Amino acid sequence: MENILRKKIAEAVKVLYNGAIDEAQIQIQETRKEFTGDFTFVVFPLMRFSKNTPEKTADDIGKYLTANLSEIEGYNVIKGFLNISIGGKWWTDLFSAFYNSEDLFADCRVKNPEVILVEYSSPNTNKPLHLGHIRNNLLGFSIFRILESCGHKVIKTNIVNDRGIHICKSKLAWVKFGNGETPETSGMKGDHLVGKYYVMFETAYKAEVENLLKKGYDDETARLSAPMMVEAREMLVKWEAGDEEVVRIWKMMNSWVYEGFEETYRLLGVDFDKIYYESETWKDGKEQVLKALEKNILFRKEDGSVWADLTGEGLDQKVLLRSDGTAVYITQDIGTAIARQNDYHFSKCLYVVGNEQNYHFQVLKAILKKMGYEWSDGLIHFSYGMVELPEGRMKSREGTVVDADDIIREMIATARELSAELGKLEAIPDEDKDEIFRKIGLGALKYFILKVDPKKNMTFNPAESIDFNGNTGPFIQYTYARIKSVMRKARSLGIEGDSSLLGSAIPCAKEVGLIKLLRKFAAVVTEASETLNPSLIANYCYDLAREFNQYYHDYSILGEKDPVTRNFRLLLSGKTSVVLYTAMWLLGIEMPERM
Repeated sequence: MENILRKKIAEAVKVLYNGAIDEAQIQIQETRKEFTGDFTFVVFPLMRFSKNTPEKTADDIGKYLTANLSEIEGYNVIKGFLNISIGGKWWTDLFSAFYNSEDLFADCRVKNPEVILVEYSSPNTNKPLHLGHIRNNLLGFSIFRILESCGHKVIKTNIVNDRGIHICKSKLAWVKFGNGETPETSGMKGDHLVGKYYVMFETAYKAEVENLLKKGYDDETARLSAPMMVEAREMLVKWEAGDEEVVRIWKMMNSWVYEGFEETYRLLGVDFDKIYYESETWKDGKEQVLKALEKNILFRKEDGSVWADLTGEGLDQKVLLRSDGTAVYITQDIGTAIARQNDYHFSKCLYVVGNEQNYHFQVLKAILKKMGYEWSDGLIHFSYGMVELPEGRMKSREGTVVDADDIIREMIATARELSAELGKLEAIPDEDKDEIFRKIGLGALKYFILKVDPKKNMTFNPAESIDFNGNTGPFIQYTYARIKSVMRKARSLGIEGDSSLLGSAIPCAKEVGLIKLLRKFAAVVTEASETLNPSLIANYCYDLAREFNQYYHDYSILGEKDPVTRNFRLLLSGKTSVVLYTAMWLLGIEMPERM
């Protein structure tokens, strides 16, 4: 309709004012809810043709459109804005076409699909996944589904940080304090057990630093000279040299962590097509650094460390190999990026990593470009804001991080308690309840995190997220379950929706409002894919659920006496449930059939 209106307005300018205007300059938008109308045209650009006031110009155009477009049933003018009302038959035909379309993503698919890698999760094997990882995984997985639905070939990748000085810290603490403790002997999940020793290292290290400070050491010297840190660096050198005992302990403790990670990923409902390990890619990165050094792309300092000079790129100098020859974090990323390009020949690689790493990815891209890898232009840092709890920021080293497993369990338990209080699942068999509680709890968690613009910092409030009213996952899930209940009751009464009768129905204003939202689905998904912003889809789900609930409150569906109207309402409700289900699926959220 927007295109039809633009064409007719351009025609009106020619007929009424003997002028010519590019249709691209004609602004058509949906009429705001506080005004009467469906589409609004901003007439100010036409005043150079009409030589008249905005109000008179709008009235001229309104009269012309009404006389020449049968779909228009009326218009009104507010200053320089022409509000146009479209007749119900056009909305019926629009919904009929939408209802009969089996592919909701048909209008979202890009003409030139790309190969896009999405890296998310990126855990360390020295601690379990925590709340920050939850936001990371949910964003990455949702972006994958959105991009793939728009026609791109998307590869889900993970890079496991399984080597480096931070990994040696938990290993060293286990050697010193562990007495052979294992997940089996402790009864702890493997990643939680290793995380315990990471905290133990930091506690012992902090005490050593404080002792050296009391002896008169300056802060930097104390931190570098503390025995725990010296031993951790020695362990890293031994690991890179292939020391059998160090490697044995590393493999054993990493295996504990991997099992723990897999369980958490399964609970979250995320997965990967390819997992890379820094213990493998660091060698490639180091090799590339040494080759670049030979070509004088990089330089070596007097202490033997290797650096990149990025001052010409507006950055700084960056160390790539330490003086003892060990690789730093970014060296591993160099190797990983090259391995991925060799594996998939991607046009884009999205790094879903928090905004505290903005500078890191600027440096990574600049170094690869300096090395001659033109594809580095396709490296994109998907920078998202930090997530905190109401009591403040979490710190891994101090053991104040809230583990992902604990949050998931808490959300499911809260869903169980709240559902019992509200009596919402009394009629559902006990064997089905646990699965519903899981979907509600995880739906609350995922929606609360994904409804926030990724670029913004956020505070996760478990109690607020699981409310059955307001902008929450359970509210949307309940709306879907409500529609499914109507559909089941219709079948039990022998009432089946008949799409062939749609053409006879004329929608009321509330139904037109629902149709307007349904037709927005493709545009919202397209914008979410172009801006990499799942929150657009999340808030669309809320708008649609809220609009349907208002409609459900005001109009009877199965109790409607007129069969044509009842049929239309049943089909409109059914299609709304399909769109809600699909939109929430893009967010990785499951929808219970009953609540």
